[in-house]
Amino acid sequence: MDSTISTKPSALQAWLLAIRPKTLPAGAVPIILASAMAAADGGFRLFPALVALVCALGIQIATNFINEIYDFRKGADTSERLGPTRTVAAGIITEKTMIRVSAALGISVFLLGLYLVAIGGWPILLIGLLSLLFAWAYTGGPWPIAYSGLGDLFVFIFFGLVAVGGTYYVQSLSLPAPVLVAAAAPGAFSVNILLVNNIRDIDTDRKVGKMTLPARIGASRARMLYVLLTVLAYAVPLFMVRSGYSAWCLLSLLSLPLAIGMVRKLYGSEGRALNQVLAGTGKVLTVHGLLFSAGLLVKLFIP
Repeated sequence: MDSTISTKPSALQAWLLAIRPKTLPAGAVPIILASAMAAADGGFRLFPALVALVCALGIQIATNFINEIYDFRKGADTSERLGPTRTVAAGIITEKTMIRVSAALGISVFLLGLYLVAIGGWPILLIGLLSLLFAWAYTGGPWPIAYSGLGDLFVFIFFGLVAVGGTYYVQSLSLPAPVLVAAAAPGAFSVNILLVNNIRDIDTDRKVGKMTLPARIGASRARMLYVLLTVLAYAVPLFMVRSGYSAWCLLSLLSLPLAIGMVRKLYGSEGRALNQVLAGTGKVLTVHGLLFSAGLLVKLFIP
């Protein structure tokens, strides 16, 4: 779990705080899962998969940086915050520096993504442009997504359907329906990470008008949604088996005890203690996704 700091961190520590490494599985796991599906279907291509991974992580990190800028401007990151330290609000990284780094990162991701556009054409260009747009619009602009209660929907779309579907497409140049079904698993877990974050911050978010989904529907209903999304994620491998994929996909069910443990912690935790649930939900996403991917790949070695 990340913790607040009492002394000024080094430059490396400061940027690691801003990057939020424990959230990065939400960007990486969908790419790994899509690549495993492509391999299972005979369409895996290593270099497009690696470029997609770098672009996905780059956009996620840029989103985190931009989030720091706009939450600072809107007063959302105050001393009352229960989550990890936000570097711009704490004066560790200046707003001007964060703006420059965010812009440079966004431009770099766009230029690298042109390789994927050359492979996949205008659909990939559209995905890339929309991803960069919403990286900014998540907390920036006149109608920030995170402040409207729609952040969870966009996380499901971009960390689930878009990430998995787009990565599969640049390798296979096709998009079978089961790929989008598989995408629901990392999408659901990514939403759960956001839900825990926003359940923890309900009180401070409401004070500044940041009406996230939990701020709108309340902590109790947000916890119920977490459970429903967990059930959805574990139903996905069952559907994949029924769709003709190997029963080895059910390896992902081995992560179920960890997921149940996180549900129990979610219902037994409040305030700062929810940081452990947030980190634990990231672990569930990672373990489930890696086991799911491994199950898809087993058939390449065991008929």
